[in-house]
Amino acid sequence: MKKSMVTGGAGFIGSHLCKKLLITGNHVICVDNFYTGRKKNIDHLLDDSHFELLEHDTTNTLLGIEHSKIDNIYNLACPASPIHYKTNPVQTTKTCVHGTINVLELAKKTGAKIFQASTSEVYGDPEVHPQPETYRGNVNCIGPRSCYDEGKRCAETLFFDYYRQYAMRIKVGRIFNTYGPRMLPDDGRVISNFIVQALQNKPITIYGDGQQTRSFCYVDDLIEAIMQLMDKTADDFTGPINLGNPAEIQIIDLAKTIIQLTNSDSKIIFNHLPEDDPKQRQPDISLAKEKLDWKPTIPLEEGLKKTIHYFKQII
Repeated sequence: MKKSMVTGGAGFIGSHLCKKLLITGNHVICVDNFYTGRKKNIDHLLDDSHFELLEHDTTNTLLGIEHSKIDNIYNLACPASPIHYKTNPVQTTKTCVHGTINVLELAKKTGAKIFQASTSEVYGDPEVHPQPETYRGNVNCIGPRSCYDEGKRCAETLFFDYYRQYAMRIKVGRIFNTYGPRMLPDDGRVISNFIVQALQNKPITIYGDGQQTRSFCYVDDLIEAIMQLMDKTADDFTGPINLGNPAEIQIIDLAKTIIQLTNSDSKIIFNHLPEDDPKQRQPDISLAKEKLDWKPTIPLEEGLKKTIHYFKQII
């Protein structure tokens, strides 16, 4: 039985990954400091004898576990929504840098293969559309989002430096907008915002004119891609690789779709677009199709219905 560690394992994506790993026969160590992760996300896993929970902040050294047998490490620890990473930008950067070094050091000591949950934010406000992995990005390194954008770029740098210097087995996936059950209702992400507002018949708040685009991937599709990357690709394929859904939608159309699916009386209002907010976001997933034999299968409307059902139960 493989032993897999998931940092940020009580978070939105991390909790889904923990469950999938258990289903596929892994012993799972979930590491989380519960800054944005939630205990209730993993409550249903606690009785599984192959699931361990370690409450820990990855910016502190992972002691006492470096001599354990660990096959795979999935590094998902980091606030991933603007509300959370802007609240404590220094800690966000420390998680991306100090936390990544600590997890890489653990992988080096244990010989584990290690996955880095990078992000489409490394492309910034892109001047190339759609975004291929070869695009180097357009990031404001001193802007209010840079703690996350540049933090994740530095994390990628660290992964590739450890790969070159220590011949470690690494995988880097650039995750595009992902949604689904267990998103936080107050995380400030567009889908959770719109669904909560619509269910409460409050105004749907669009930042900017709504013409900006995003590409949304349902969480089950993303988890499948991460598993394929770790389990099915040769060690000499490191990435980075785009993991997301290339189906692009304007934000105003997303709002209208959610209003329709929730039978809401909400009206749409427009606010100022935040600084450095990308105007376009769409992954080129040619590499994922080639290397992983993967593409998303869950249409946006189907995924939204599942997500709306989840939010109806928690708000």
